[in-house]
Amino acid sequence: MDDLKELTKAEEQIMQELWDIGGGFVKDVIAQLPDPKPAYNTVSTIIRILETKGFVKHESFGKSHRYLPTISKEEYKRLVTGKLLHNYFDNSAKSMLSFFLEEKKMDVKELEEIMQIINKNR
Repeated sequence: MDDLKELTKAEEQIMQELWDIGGGFVKDVIAQLPDPKPAYNTVSTIIRILETKGFVKHESFGKSHRYLPTISKEEYKRLVTGKLLHNYFDNSAKSMLSFFLEEKKMDVKELEEIMQIINKNR
């Protein structure tokens, strides 16, 4: 998993849909995307790039391909969060939490919930 790259915004949008539907054909992914719908070729190209990057594999049905995620949303979340923690917070969860508190991205209720999680995992 360490050799996986982070996704571009467009790639992540396609992966979100593949994760949500558990895999599918290009037309299935397009059906899930908001209007205005991207062109079939655009989505197909992005999915092939995702396959090259190792995020997706395919099953062949004649000339059609059904695409399946090879990494779970949770695995990707761990990868991205780990990189964020390493690259921007010197591997300090305390620094990251402080940042979110200072930026008002977290309210007191969320902080209390985090404290409950911490206490439960002691």
